Amino acid sequence: MATSFPSAGGGNRTGSYQRRNVVPVAAIRRNPRIKVPQVRLISPEGKQLGVIDTAKAINLALEVGLDLVEVAPNATPPVCRIMDFGKYVYEESKKTSHVKSTASKIKEIEFSARIENNDFITKLRHAEEFLAHGNKVKLRLKFRGREMAHTEIGFDVMKRAVVDLAGMGHPDADPKLIGRNIHVMLTPLPVNKRKPKFHVDEPDESVEPEADESAAPPPATHSVTLNWTPSTSPGVSYHVYRSTTPGGPYTKLTAAGPVAAAGYKDTSVTAGQTYFYTTTAIDPATALESTRSNEASAAIPVP
Repeated sequence: MATSFPSAGGGNRTGSYQRRNVVPVAAIRRNPRIKVPQVRLISPEGKQLGVIDTAKAINLALEVGLDLVEVAPNATPPVCRIMDFGKYVYEESKKTSHVKSTASKIKEIEFSARIENNDFITKLRHAEEFLAHGNKVKLRLKFRGREMAHTEIGFDVMKRAVVDLAGMGHPDADPKLIGRNIHVMLTPLPVNKRKPKFHVDEPDESVEPEADESAAPPPATHSVTLNWTPSTSPGVSYHVYRSTTPGGPYTKLTAAGPVAAAGYKDTSVTAGQTYFYTTTAIDPATALESTRSNEASAAIPVP
């Protein structure tokens, strides 16, 4: 079996391959490919430089390491700009690749003239889901056998479907019989006007509500009442210190001010913890603290 290949010479002969350049940027003229005698020149910064000879414009572009690119070939004279052609091609390709198609997809729902009510509702639920995602929905009812003798039954089914889906989409036209099928196209309503009738998002009961970590802890239910022998000197006040280890380090519980009476109630304690307390007396004449008293311990019981 003989296999023929196109000749290397190309040309327009039958069976030859013809290479076609389909890259859009390849059609953009730049540098020596610009054949007109004069161009209207724009600087790299976008400043108008006026009409100058093409050869001079190319030299200006090459002097700064850039290209002379024809950006408006249909103007008289053509408009050219000094730019980095490679960067220009890259930016244009990014624009093309990030273009999103705005055309919506068309989903199709098929009915029958003798459809059961449960199946009818299921199909409407699917149609609502499609419309909720912004898709157009084509409703189609197909007649089988002798059902064509009573097309009014099919029209009643389609009109009922259109009415039930009115909260999600509107028909582009009235239902129409084409051959053995009734067709009607639904377009989704704006998001803020959609009111689903059959598809309702139910809360997930399997997910337990998260605890509010920002809530304040319950107040302490334990306290320690301290009493000591008061000083015989008049006007003496006291500071109270607490530690969770014998000998300190201590935290001053009366930082807001000393207490005048020989007693103090500590309400910021934790069950199961042992605390060690000591006090100092403040001389009213010198405002100096005495040395700390002997430690007194208190063990907080666990409820």
